[in-house]
Amino acid sequence: MNINRRTMLHESALGFGSLALTSMMLEDSEAADHAQVLNAAAHHAPTAKSVIFLFMSGGPGQTDSFDPKPVLDQLDGQRVPDSIVATIPNIPRSGADSKLFASPFSFRQYGESGIPVSSLFPHTAQMVDELCVVRSMNHRVPVHGPGECIALTGTGVGDRPSIGAWTSYGLGSQTRNLPGFVVFLSNTNGPAPQLPGWGAGFLPARYQGTLVDGNRGVPYTDMPGGYTEANRRQQLDFINKMNRRHIERIGPDSELEARIASYELGYRMQASAPEVFDLAVESDHTRAMYGLDEKITTEFGTHCLLARRLVERGVRCIQLRNGGWDAHSGLQTNHIRCSARTDKPIAGLLRDLKQRGLLETTLVVWGGEFGRTPTIEGARTGRSRGRDHSPAGYTMWLAGGGIKGGQIIGATDELGFVPTERPLAPADMHATLLHAMGIDQHKLMWNHNNRDEIPTVFGGEVIQEAFA
Repeated sequence: MNINRRTMLHESALGFGSLALTSMMLEDSEAADHAQVLNAAAHHAPTAKSVIFLFMSGGPGQTDSFDPKPVLDQLDGQRVPDSIVATIPNIPRSGADSKLFASPFSFRQYGESGIPVSSLFPHTAQMVDELCVVRSMNHRVPVHGPGECIALTGTGVGDRPSIGAWTSYGLGSQTRNLPGFVVFLSNTNGPAPQLPGWGAGFLPARYQGTLVDGNRGVPYTDMPGGYTEANRRQQLDFINKMNRRHIERIGPDSELEARIASYELGYRMQASAPEVFDLAVESDHTRAMYGLDEKITTEFGTHCLLARRLVERGVRCIQLRNGGWDAHSGLQTNHIRCSARTDKPIAGLLRDLKQRGLLETTLVVWGGEFGRTPTIEGARTGRSRGRDHSPAGYTMWLAGGGIKGGQIIGATDELGFVPTERPLAPADMHATLLHAMGIDQHKLMWNHNNRDEIPTVFGGEVIQEAFA
């Protein structure tokens, strides 16, 4: 049976309707009626209400972070053994013709789980029992832009909705006064941010992420000079009337409908957004926990603290993109700098969510568009040594939101080139994220060019063992 999306959200016994009723973007949307959500009764109770995606752009090295390789230490500077070369045919930029590069970082086991974590992440290591470390991620695109698109949309072309947009479309927002999907960018020196990573693709434009400045908050939400709430309301009512009249003449228009919704949301945010972004109300202890008292962690720490505040206020999806992890040379210096920016804030976020009882219902995801090769790129000796891109095998982790922490899923070979156990693709991670949010990726659909599109069009299955 086919039912439209609005009917499903209002009538579903799964609880989606009560959430969506609070979303202006659905209440005011004529476009939402064009969606088709099939077999809604098959959707399930969520384990998470919100998701925070900590996207480490540039590619953190898996053998330098959460996938230690003792054999790599033993073979440092040697050629890749033929037995390993034979297992990685036709992988672009595999580095198999280069010499091996032992990690310059030490590993220790932490927590009751004993999961090994690099010296790069001493703070996150203290929370390791909350982490589900996935060591067998892989795809075949070794270029930053397309790789980032694969990681966040499912394809390297960048022509499909981001996973955040699919989540926003599938569930609506839990709050009328803030966007349902918020994006922060930090340390943008490096691979350029890919707009499709928070774009709506072929979904209506209203589901795209709202790019937010961590210092200034949501842009353009200050009340214009000379306006009161009353005359501002009159102005927006008049603009809305004219826009609606235009739509009646030309027919449905996703961009214009999104503009109308943004005016209304902006009006409400003029009251609510300043409070959300006022971190002065946070205690000195909380600010220090996120690293706001240290220059190197202030920017990303601010974004992490704002992510927690947004989750508290019902924002569905938050993406924190941190750039700079691309280390073709000087990997040691690069990764020390990047981890110093992010490690303490991430640990602070996990700890703060847990102590407030929010981690149980907030899924936190960490990872980049790919990892890095176990071999040398650039200078052959010392701190100048770097690594090339490695989409063929890399690490991500999950925490909270129903995830079973303190476990490792999958494995790469003894040097860290390719998965040898439980190979998983970005589409599997997307299916898992949606599953945690109560969405079956096979049943969430949007009709585009007479085709019922789903979020994981090129495959993808839920990583069931990740859940408690």
